[in-house]
Amino acid sequence: MATRAAYFPRWKQTSSLRLTRSLLWKLLLPLLFVSLLLLALLVLLVLAVRLWLQGKRSARQARTGRPAVAFFHPYCNAGGGGERVLWCAIRALQQRYSHMDFVVYTGDLGVSPHEMVDGARRRFNIVLPRAVHFVFLKHRMLVEPSLFPHFTLLGQSLGSVFLGWEALTEFVPDIYVDSTGYAFTLPLFRYLGGCSVCSYVHYPTISTDMLSVVTERNPRFNNPDYVSSSLLLSAIKLLYYCMFALLYSMAGSCSDLIMVNSSWTLEHILSLWRAPNRTSVVYPPCDVSAFLDIPLEEDGDKTCHSIVSIGQFRPEKDHRLQIRAFKKVLDRRREAKETLKLILIGGCRNQEDQDRVLMLRGLCQEQGVADKVEFKLNVPFAELKRELQEATIGLHTMWNEHFGIGVVECMAAGKVILAHKSGGPKLDIVVPFEGGQTGFLADDEDSYAEAIEKILNLPSTNRLQIRHNARQSVTRFSDQEFQVSFLAAMELLMGTVER
Repeated sequence: MATRAAYFPRWKQTSSLRLTRSLLWKLLLPLLFVSLLLLALLVLLVLAVRLWLQGKRSARQARTGRPAVAFFHPYCNAGGGGERVLWCAIRALQQRYSHMDFVVYTGDLGVSPHEMVDGARRRFNIVLPRAVHFVFLKHRMLVEPSLFPHFTLLGQSLGSVFLGWEALTEFVPDIYVDSTGYAFTLPLFRYLGGCSVCSYVHYPTISTDMLSVVTERNPRFNNPDYVSSSLLLSAIKLLYYCMFALLYSMAGSCSDLIMVNSSWTLEHILSLWRAPNRTSVVYPPCDVSAFLDIPLEEDGDKTCHSIVSIGQFRPEKDHRLQIRAFKKVLDRRREAKETLKLILIGGCRNQEDQDRVLMLRGLCQEQGVADKVEFKLNVPFAELKRELQEATIGLHTMWNEHFGIGVVECMAAGKVILAHKSGGPKLDIVVPFEGGQTGFLADDEDSYAEAIEKILNLPSTNRLQIRHNARQSVTRFSDQEFQVSFLAAMELLMGTVER
């Protein structure tokens, strides 16, 4: 009895373990079966959707007999550098591939196709050789930042997936080009639409610089004071950014071809998407030739110097910095004989941008410079050129600007450029040319004010030499150079639909 009693606890434990395993197996088996069934249904659904979409594409091909390239550009009627890339890319492809159709997915519902094409001609001096088709998207509000006051990156990215789904179901192309940075649409068009996919990246949605801003708790327009001042909120935001960066990397790596617009963007995209063999730098097209007829003359006898800023009225362009630095210049040069004025030229995409302009006007009133600051919104190309011709200094203040088409335009027009000491302007544009200086860089109110003073105090002959160097250096960013580089990058992808 003693021997059996000694083994009884072990026997009891073994029986309990067996009973537990049996119950777990009975519970897990149905759960596993249901999970596999749901997975199978999901796979079947994906296959069914893909077959349906491919059927739509086949029907379209049979009807037209022409392959199609579609650009995803919800704000194609805006007047920024991204839109200039879009229209120049379409023009280049239309000239090379006359047997193909070209489509733009846009959310500009209140604008007719004729008005959009005419807008490209008026704003950018770009004339398309033939018609382009537009697919109008009704739910562009899904990518509006105002819809997502918190977790904006994630909200806009998820919104872009739904907007991309609307685009895909409306028109299934052979080649899909994301030209506005909505990387989360790439897997949608590749795996559901069966399209070859390409992306032209102006600016990475998230970057290591953004992570460092949060890590260092540095307040900026995308890192408000209440977050930067809190260790807990900063830690949560850093975790959110890291998780989003992982998702962004997975989405971007789906691209068959990746083009980036600058050395700065290249560095970040290579670190995130990790596809060096599919990635190349294609500098954006700048209408250099349109400014070359502006005469380069000494300006020592000028009594009124204007400082011109070119850029959409978005928060990251930091027009507030321009106004405050301009105020400091005026305070320092009260005894100077010449008069100064600041001219802010840019596009307004929506009501949010219009409200931002009102806020900037209010800041001018607060600073006491309202009579010396002019706002010119959505101006035609002829007026832009006229303002640049009369200006002395071209001003740019965006931190980590991905490239800076406005910077190049100012230099091509023969203006002394003063740009932010970061991003594309620092790495690619405002760099020595044949040993000569091409412009100035600054990074805060004081350094901008000091640089403006330095430029105005230079002998006119020295200013003229800098302007000459700048104009000579920007020929590498011309429309012609973009066309050659863009077509060379696209050649292999375009060949997949020609066979």
